[in-house]
Amino acid sequence: MSDKVGLITGGARGIGRAIALALANQGWSIAICYRTSENESIETMNEIERKGSRGLRVRCDVSDPKAAQAFVKQVENEWGHIDALINCAGPYHRVNLLDETIEGWHSMFDNNLHPVFYLSRAVVPGMKERKWGRIINFSMANADQLVAQPEITAHYIAKAGILILTRSLARVLAPYGITVNSISPGFIRSGSAPDEELEKMAKRIPAGYVGSIEDAVAVASFLLSEEAGYVNGANIQLSGAWGI
Repeated sequence: MSDKVGLITGGARGIGRAIALALANQGWSIAICYRTSENESIETMNEIERKGSRGLRVRCDVSDPKAAQAFVKQVENEWGHIDALINCAGPYHRVNLLDETIEGWHSMFDNNLHPVFYLSRAVVPGMKERKWGRIINFSMANADQLVAQPEITAHYIAKAGILILTRSLARVLAPYGITVNSISPGFIRSGSAPDEELEKMAKRIPAGYVGSIEDAVAVASFLLSEEAGYVNGANIQLSGAWGI
């Protein structure tokens, strides 16, 4: 059994859940947080425990800085430390820029960008003390291209911001043995979009097919490994060459 501890936002379903289960297979203790996915979080936790690993699920709105910090403290109090923070939560909505509401605009930053800062800030002291840590943030394919996105403008800006935050954190944390990297998925069969919609997009993907959750797990597993200790501040495109 590993003594490593991972904290995963959005860990109740999709890519976050898949990473949680993969790490549980390796003996990691896994803490997940959720806001609305109560049933999915129970199923994920049951699966983690069936694999023989320790699990913790917490209803938490990580857009609230105090709640985010309390979640980190709860995990540290439970298991003593956090080795990896994986920021998978990233809700979005489609609305034309000129029809977007003030509340909708703010929600994209409050739920995509700001929690990455809140949670990173909270886990870093413990990682610095142990001289080891991994932080993985999820952006989106082509966020580095700064192209017009009239239907998901705020979400896109938040995901571009994650890339800047990732590099900035990597720069200041590298001296402490902590790596901070981002994964930028394109079209992945994660349950967030209907299969028929994904299949329509396949013809626009140079690789010719839609990615799988296993693809995301493979990249995350590498970034969490000892072998990736010198990979820092990277943005890995997980898109079959779409969006580059």
